[in-house]
Amino acid sequence: MDIGVVKEIKNQEYRVALMPSHVRQLKQSGNQVLVENNAGIGSGFSDEQYRVAGAELCDSGRAWNCDLVVKVKEPLACEYGFLQGQMLFTFLHLAGANPELTRVLLESKTTALAYETLEDENGHLPLLAPMSAIAGNMATQMGSYHLARTQGGKGVQLGRVLGNGHGNVLVIGDGIVGQHAASVADALGANVTMAGLLPERITQLRQQISPRLEWIQSTTETIRTEIVTADLVIGAVLNHGQKATYVVSEAMVKTMQPGSVIVDVSIDQGGCIETSRPTSHDNPTFVLHDVIHYCVTNMPGAYPRTSTLALTTATWPYIQRVVAGGLNVLRTDAMLQTALNTYAGYLC
Repeated sequence: MDIGVVKEIKNQEYRVALMPSHVRQLKQSGNQVLVENNAGIGSGFSDEQYRVAGAELCDSGRAWNCDLVVKVKEPLACEYGFLQGQMLFTFLHLAGANPELTRVLLESKTTALAYETLEDENGHLPLLAPMSAIAGNMATQMGSYHLARTQGGKGVQLGRVLGNGHGNVLVIGDGIVGQHAASVADALGANVTMAGLLPERITQLRQQISPRLEWIQSTTETIRTEIVTADLVIGAVLNHGQKATYVVSEAMVKTMQPGSVIVDVSIDQGGCIETSRPTSHDNPTFVLHDVIHYCVTNMPGAYPRTSTLALTTATWPYIQRVVAGGLNVLRTDAMLQTALNTYAGYLC
């Protein structure tokens, strides 16, 4: 099989879909691997490392013209012309706000597999998990940074000062993003409240994060009450394979104190806060109703070395299965079937 590794072109995106060690294993199995020039440079992998591993270095057109193309982020409009019915394995987030990409995938009859919808036998999302963890860590870090008065924030430091905790953090969602965001906020010394759906998880969450963790049932009423005193609100809502649900209305945002910060990690699935809109690493924030919004759609791209190591460790076993079985593997592999978003012009 010919496998293409293309260079990411999304704003400030430096991750890469395969490391040189993976290229070497693919070559040893009799496959041809084409790597776009400088595809791994942002993650610390040189063209020479890929060449030594057995890859053919090439331009973007050649890398896309393969049986299987592996990426990190969804194709951008300038890449749509490269979609010509091949297999594509990447983050797609079609449940967000990107109907045009869905249309192109269908019209080109691309076999599109999405990292974020692949489920294991327990219904977990193993390829989304490592990026969720990194984004969760970042959410608190970015929120804390933008709370600084020098960044336009209200001037509250999330942290412990001589034994006293400062800053109120509301984390909406108790999945992987929420757990990592809450853990970082607690470690800093902030007062952390987590909104979730299942009260039976309270004991486990306090064991994993901190006995100081406050947990509330995630309802319109409880969030409306908590958000008034929150310095940082982190949106960490995930609906498997669907657009995120708005859990914070614009009316709620208006009740927040001036200079407070919102980090909507759900933005790549459409966002869970009504006032959110996608931003980039170049322009990560905007202010609405005197509240700073951070809504970067590829947050882990800011830490490409860590992100690439974590992501490719998770994706590699599944990429191997696709390479070994080709299209036929999709008939029998239940896990890969959950990743299949489009096939032969049909939405799966």
